[in-house]
Amino acid sequence: MNYYSRKEVSNSDLSWLKQQLYPRDAVDLTEAYRFGSLIDAMITEPSRVDYFARTLDGERFSAEDFQKAERMKKSFYADDFCRMISARMDGQKVMSARRTFDFQGYDFELDCRCKWDIWRGDLGWGGDIKSTAATTQSQFEDAAKFFDYDRQRAWYMDIAGAQKDVLIGISKVNFKVFRIFIGKGSALYEDGRRKYSELAMKWHLMFGDRRPEECGYGEF
Repeated sequence: MNYYSRKEVSNSDLSWLKQQLYPRDAVDLTEAYRFGSLIDAMITEPSRVDYFARTLDGERFSAEDFQKAERMKKSFYADDFCRMISARMDGQKVMSARRTFDFQGYDFELDCRCKWDIWRGDLGWGGDIKSTAATTQSQFEDAAKFFDYDRQRAWYMDIAGAQKDVLIGISKVNFKVFRIFIGKGSALYEDGRRKYSELAMKWHLMFGDRRPEECGYGEF
């Protein structure tokens, strides 16, 4: 089954719900997601990339974007930590679990899913790779909060039962590599858990174990 057609709730579902409940000026991120998918695949699923045709799954990229992604990949593997964490990884590892939540004394359950960019079964933790416009560590840390990366990482950690996590940013501007290490119980983790718990509660109240389209929300 295609990952995106599964019925479990994902972090992307929570992002969609947040946009429905608290609309803000929409920015078209189609090209950003498309480019991010290319650099992710170059690192975690290289068989999907045709370097001669400049394609990902048959979809062609401009020479400029493809060369930029290749340079970002080179920066990733030039970093000692990134090289270590990816050496024995399961790329794009899918996990799912029936999880129990407690939001301010309200208990409920949801079937949840996630897909790791990097999972290290031998370590019991992994991480995510982000292409970013940030050019400094502090800018990447600010972006992690603004784009709810903290929520994503806490969601993934709790599905897997991981005690650690790492968020890896590769600048598409100056090609520097940034890392944010997250421990269970840290401020970043707790902020992310609070964010996802509130949205998960609202998802449960609105949809239960059904998908939005099954509840009359049209095309999801």
